Amino acid sequence: MNMVSVCFVCLGNICRSPTAEGVMRRLVADAGLVERIGVDSAGTGDWHIGEAPDERARQAAGRRGYDLSALRARQIDAGDFGRFDLVVAMDDANVTALHRVCPPAQREKIRLLMDFAPQAGSRVVADPYFGGAAGFEAVLDQCEAACAGLLDELRARLAG
Repeated sequence: MNMVSVCFVCLGNICRSPTAEGVMRRLVADAGLVERIGVDSAGTGDWHIGEAPDERARQAAGRRGYDLSALRARQIDAGDFGRFDLVVAMDDANVTALHRVCPPAQREKIRLLMDFAPQAGSRVVADPYFGGAAGFEAVLDQCEAACAGLLDELRARLAG
């Protein structure tokens, strides 16, 4: 059976990327594609390895029915580029950091999350860590829009 996998990446893997992972996991489950689409997340930095997502991210996600409580931060490594079909970054700094880790032959796997939601009018998902609750809501809005577009692309890959 054909399968595809995606890893969402932000700086510390405690706000944006676990939010995207939680949103995508639910979309994949709702589409009945859990056996065909793998979803994970990681950070480019090592500051939060093993930690749960930021409490504000968990609360904002919970209000929309996403459960991030089982997720734990980890750091991306070169081997991830062999395990995942797409490595989806939240912003340009993440892309730059990923290029430093990624084997050159696999750089085409790196994409920006917001590329999957051109209608949203934003290139990047802003880091909400140093802001208030509204930033976490904005991240959810962006993740919901972009993950829907990403799911469409993954479905097309599975069909092709």
